[in-house]
Amino acid sequence: MTEPHSTEAAGARVARLLSMVPWLVNRQGVDIRRAAAELDVTESQLRDDLALLFMCGYGSMTDELIDVSTEGDQIHISNADTIARPLRLTRAEALTLIVALRALSHAEGVTDFDVVERTMAKLEDAIGAGPDQPGDLGADTARIAASLDDGSTEETRALLKDALARHHRVALRYLVPARDESTERDVDPMRLAVMDGRWYLEAWCHRAEDTRMFRLDRIQDARILDVDGTPPAQATARDLSAGTFVPRPDDLLVTLALEPGWEWVAEYYPTESRTVDPSGVTITLRAADPAWVVRLALRAGGGVRVVHPTELAAEVGRAAGAALAAYDQGGDANVAGESR
Repeated sequence: MTEPHSTEAAGARVARLLSMVPWLVNRQGVDIRRAAAELDVTESQLRDDLALLFMCGYGSMTDELIDVSTEGDQIHISNADTIARPLRLTRAEALTLIVALRALSHAEGVTDFDVVERTMAKLEDAIGAGPDQPGDLGADTARIAASLDDGSTEETRALLKDALARHHRVALRYLVPARDESTERDVDPMRLAVMDGRWYLEAWCHRAEDTRMFRLDRIQDARILDVDGTPPAQATARDLSAGTFVPRPDDLLVTLALEPGWEWVAEYYPTESRTVDPSGVTITLRAADPAWVVRLALRAGGGVRVVHPTELAAEVGRAAGAALAAYDQGGDANVAGESR
């Protein structure tokens, strides 16, 4: 049962009051002790909430405020017709729930699929049927279904789910964008997960001899091998609350100077330190593959400058010089072609 707390957020209390009013309106005369138990609050907190309702309504006049009576420890509420109807999900909220449930239905470890499917069916039916009221689920008559589309294929997800269920190893051809190359590797699947709107396979990679996260839309080919795919004892699942990228202590420590307009880099990537001065922002972070730092610096066109290590800063300079040289050669060829 929820205990009253002096630091309770105003938003949490408002949400509780909005759900409490229709519940009480439809149970006129309910005993205050029973109401507290049903609403999962203490009797003291319920009395405080009821006292606050005296000051709530659709206007500031006396006849516009909610009237609450607790005579004989029985709760009676009147003049609350404007908020007596239970809250309804908005269209955006319902779609968000459908997408989340759709992702959950494919996730490894979920056993009660019937509950997920029934809930999705109810939401999909409700979002396309019902009274035509602005903001309600039934704004349109067409039935709407939502699914997570991150570029990966249903065939890939089904194959990996099968490998997980049968504890078989999988051979992958995987695109590594940092090096712009495809790699061949055998993995022991551990779980499928959705993070930041994308499907990932967490698996023990025999090529890296470590746990890795593979984006499903970057898997170019996958085959189930007739080999036991039970991950070794040292394979530990990642804490997904930390995000898709978790720096390792032995990753390269990089210091970047961010010009105005590029401060978002400090928010987007996990950083170890951040300093702000009139000239801009300086951050330090860990880079498992320094190639992406080079690409970021080139794309920023001076907005992101590598301060440390000096070898990486020199590599950025060489890459920029090579790009300019290629651009100049292309420009000379075009001029020559026009002259001809």
